[in-house]
Amino acid sequence: MISDIQQDAAARMGKSIEALKHEFAKIRTGRAHPSLLDQISVSYYGTESALSQVANIAVEDARTLTITPWEKTMVQVIEKAILKSDLGLNPATTGMTIRIPLPPLTEQRRRDLVKVVKHEAENGRVAIRNIRRDANNAIKDALKEKLISEDDARNAEEKIQKITDQYVKEVEKLLEAKEADLLSL
Repeated sequence: MISDIQQDAAARMGKSIEALKHEFAKIRTGRAHPSLLDQISVSYYGTESALSQVANIAVEDARTLTITPWEKTMVQVIEKAILKSDLGLNPATTGMTIRIPLPPLTEQRRRDLVKVVKHEAENGRVAIRNIRRDANNAIKDALKEKLISEDDARNAEEKIQKITDQYVKEVEKLLEAKEADLLSL
C-alpha cells in the first residue's frame, strides 16, 4: 500500500517534469528549433491537425525554420496559422516552402523570457509539492484507518520527501539550463 502511494507520487512528479520541459520548449531562445511550432494547429480537410502532421519542419540555419507542406493547398493555411499564433513570427513563402526567420532577441526580451522561465519553474515546483501533499494525505488516511503503523507512516513520509527533493532538484537543473540558453548570445 505504501509503495503504491510512493510509486504514484513519483509517476505524477515525473509527468510534472515532462510538462515543464514542454513549457520550456515553447519559449524560444533565439535559435531555430522545430518545437517552437508544436502548439500551432491547422485545419486539414475540416479537422484540426498539428502542423507537424501536415508538413515537414526543418532547421535551415541557426535562425531560420523551413516548412514544406505535403500538399500545395496547405501553404496558405499554414502561413495564416503561423501569423495568427502568438509567437510573433513572419513567414515568407517561396513556392512550396515557407521560411520563418527568427529575429535575434534583444537583451531586455531575454531578461523578460528569463522571468517567464522562472515562473514556469515555480509552477513546476508547486505542482510537485501538491503531489507530495496528496501522497502524505493518503498516508495519513491509511494511518487513521489503522492500515499502517505510525512508524511505517513516518518512514513513508520521509521517503516521499526524498522523492520530492529529487524532482525539485531536477526542476532546478532544467531552470539553470534554460536560463543559460536564454542568456547566451
